[in-house]
Amino acid sequence: MLLKERLKGVNLGGWFSQVDCIEEKDPQGFPGFFTHAETFLSFEDFRLLKKVGFNHVRLPIDYQNFFKGKELIPEEKAFELLDKALQEIQASGLAVILDLHKCPGHDFHLGCTQEQPFFSDPECRKDACKVWAMLAERYADQHEVMLELLNEPAGQDSKVWDVIKDELYRNVRAHAPKNPIVIGSNRWNSAEEFKYLTPVDDDNVIYSFHTYTPVCFTHQFAAWIQDPFFHQKRMWPGEYSAPDGEAKTKLNMDFGKWDKDRLRKSIENALEFRQKYDLPVACNEFGVYAQVNRESQINWLNDFMEILRETDVGYSYWNYKNLDFGLVSKGESLHKDLPQYNNPERLDKELLDILAKG
Repeated sequence: MLLKERLKGVNLGGWFSQVDCIEEKDPQGFPGFFTHAETFLSFEDFRLLKKVGFNHVRLPIDYQNFFKGKELIPEEKAFELLDKALQEIQASGLAVILDLHKCPGHDFHLGCTQEQPFFSDPECRKDACKVWAMLAERYADQHEVMLELLNEPAGQDSKVWDVIKDELYRNVRAHAPKNPIVIGSNRWNSAEEFKYLTPVDDDNVIYSFHTYTPVCFTHQFAAWIQDPFFHQKRMWPGEYSAPDGEAKTKLNMDFGKWDKDRLRKSIENALEFRQKYDLPVACNEFGVYAQVNRESQINWLNDFMEILRETDVGYSYWNYKNLDFGLVSKGESLHKDLPQYNNPERLDKELLDILAKG
């Protein structure tokens, strides 16, 4: 089981999650959810990932694609497509993290600007447990499928999330006694928030953080972040000026001198958690927006991959295809002229080589 190995993989975002973002980029050509899910990725993609040396993928799913209405009635056709995806991924020799990317009452993106009812409304959490009960039961016999409780919790109080994560964990474990479970920290899986995270009494668990630090560099000029602090050109490494005026987002407003040493310090709390409890941790999202200056983009990725190697931390890169961070970019007009995609496969081969080295 992969808890004994160092995770090396990529995310498959945009397939069963954030499909609205895929549609927004090509509304005329978008074929609808079911056709999209049937055609977006294939066994050839998984075979490539296995061939270059990855051992798993993280597969995000948004609950609303699989459950309909307030009654959360399962959409069987969607589940059949997910079944097929999981079967093909595992047939290629890859394990899977099945990540609940959005759940009732919680949207990590809306959490950047709005309070999420999931943290204050017990009915939302009851619905999330209902979703997980059905997912966990369905895949309980697939022990290479790891179950991630929730992507990027965006609560204002990490101690509240620490209690809620126990509630979700108990629900999932009751329905899937043998699958590994993945638990992330609060505030978008911040490594800093590991100081508030307590482990569950279970040695079949991986603890997850995400790193886009500093966000003002990795997400500079990203259209979905409105705050002007994030719309300035920044190089890596570099010295970043302090924000001017009141923040329009709940995201961290990091500034000052940033380099590999400070980047390493930013994940220290997760490393200290691992040492204190002798439990595995992994970085299950990281990346740099495709439009960032290429030299700086590669500098940051090389630095962070070196940090992961030096600290023996596993990883899942965001993202394999599209969503503005892709190893592959197809149908994204904004990125159509970027030189890293100027080949028949639209594959960023330089970045793939950096990631595959582990």
